[in-house]
Amino acid sequence: MTKEKRIAIWLTWLFVWPISLYGVYSYMEPGFEGLMADLFSFAILICIVSLFPLIFKEGPIFLIQGVSLAVFLYFGLFMEIVLTQIGVISLLIKVRITREDLHRFPMNMLMFLVTSIVGATVYYLLGGEHGSAAYNELYDIFPILAYAIIIFLVNQTLIKVIGVLLQKRPFQLIDRATLWETYTTVLIFPVGFVLYRLYADLGIVAVYYVGIPFVFISAMLMLYHTSQQLNGYLQKTSDIGHELTGRLKSKEVIDLFILRVAELLPLKYIYIFNVKDEESLTLMRFYDGSGQYSFSEFTLKPGEGVSGYVWRERKGVRYKKQGEWLHLNNGYIPDDGESVLSLPVFQNNKIVSVITVISDQKRAFEKYQYMILDILINYLAVAIENANNYELTKNKSERCPLTNLYNYRYFEEQLEKTFLTFNKTNRPMSLVLLDIDHFKVVNDTYGHQSGNEILCSVADLLKNQIGSEGLAARYGGEEFVILLPGYNLSETMNTAEKLRESIASSTFYAYDHIVNQDGPAAVSITASIGVATYPDHCEEALELVRHADRAMYVGAKQQGRNKVANYESLLGIAE
Repeated sequence: MTKEKRIAIWLTWLFVWPISLYGVYSYMEPGFEGLMADLFSFAILICIVSLFPLIFKEGPIFLIQGVSLAVFLYFGLFMEIVLTQIGVISLLIKVRITREDLHRFPMNMLMFLVTSIVGATVYYLLGGEHGSAAYNELYDIFPILAYAIIIFLVNQTLIKVIGVLLQKRPFQLIDRATLWETYTTVLIFPVGFVLYRLYADLGIVAVYYVGIPFVFISAMLMLYHTSQQLNGYLQKTSDIGHELTGRLKSKEVIDLFILRVAELLPLKYIYIFNVKDEESLTLMRFYDGSGQYSFSEFTLKPGEGVSGYVWRERKGVRYKKQGEWLHLNNGYIPDDGESVLSLPVFQNNKIVSVITVISDQKRAFEKYQYMILDILINYLAVAIENANNYELTKNKSERCPLTNLYNYRYFEEQLEKTFLTFNKTNRPMSLVLLDIDHFKVVNDTYGHQSGNEILCSVADLLKNQIGSEGLAARYGGEEFVILLPGYNLSETMNTAEKLRESIASSTFYAYDHIVNQDGPAAVSITASIGVATYPDHCEEALELVRHADRAMYVGAKQQGRNKVANYESLLGIAE
């Protein structure tokens, strides 16, 4: 809520509230001589009931309707307003309103003032009275029922209007808070009517006869609501856990974790630190719900900041306000940070990460929310380990273990997929097949270990030169294959010629050789290269491989090696 709106609320309250209260007092001329002890007992009861609110994101619900009904029916509108306002103040003190939310005091006091006046107006229009005369005949119940219904409807209407206009909440006619308000109204108003009838007959003792059970009902409803909230959190936590473990990439797991935790908890910032070399924490991810802040990578030492403290102590922390953790701050937490949850992520009894979530509200996190985050972090650790294992297994199945290039099986799958895509638009794609010349001589001269070193060096050269423009794979033995999507024949020939020249002009080194000399052995090699292009040379994906293979052997190898040939030139040779 903007500062201007908060000021407007305070000014409205300063003008409307005292004038309205004085107007009601003057018009109603309430008389309560000799009843101060009774009114004080009702006020105490309202304050006690206010200690058991039902907390929703739309705002708290407290169950003073029954007591305020009894006060209204017997003592009239003025005393009902006064005691209800006392209850509102008690409630807001109980939920610990922050300095920025102090406007909720005048806002709620005005809202309940309007509700009381509108409800009383309908009651009087229907002939309702006060004291013992409020209910003498059966038809007297109709003004009382109308009063209860109007109080409920006006209260809900004001909550929706304030939510949309002042708090910018999306309009929802019936939400969980509305349903709970309905249930509690149906339950509490009959108890309030019984309180009125007993008070009219027995006096102040009725406040204790009915008040004590009333307090127990309020407490049980709050406990039931809290348990429902906790069960809801646990169900959501379980669902999130299944979602996390269903992801197969670490980045997807972390992205989903941040998204779901931000939805589940009342937080503003999330920090995810990774342990680096057992010496420092490195910031891996940062989330700001407002989009106001961003951080580049930075590190923390053990004990530095809240996250560093959690890493060093190997246990999580929950801080309710800034003053509890400020001595640990190293400046990375924004100035508006208040409540903090920070927990370590364990894998095999080793801390691998620290996750810290921060709210800009004091006492934003309950103890059960700390437990929920702990459970989610355990799910996260399992999901990341599963994703890493999957990626490792997938990488092993797709990569050549010697050169770390893709293997031919993976290459063939990608060739088929790319061909299907490009075939629909008739766009060109090319394939380069490369064979190292006289590689057997390298193995015989320097040893097979040195031959492997040369293969790895050639693989690195291909990766560096092709980059993201194509897909390089080991075809088998000393042969390599490169897929170039979008390349026509001319572009592919230029690329292949550059590769040939680069290999021929480079000096490769064999360290694990069998030559009788100290230090690495310098090795020079050449390569023969064949090129085929779709749609110029073929109509099927695997024909690209066959035609590039023939171009390499017939057009390059048989023509003297260290050459680049394409399938089109091979046709000329054949003729």
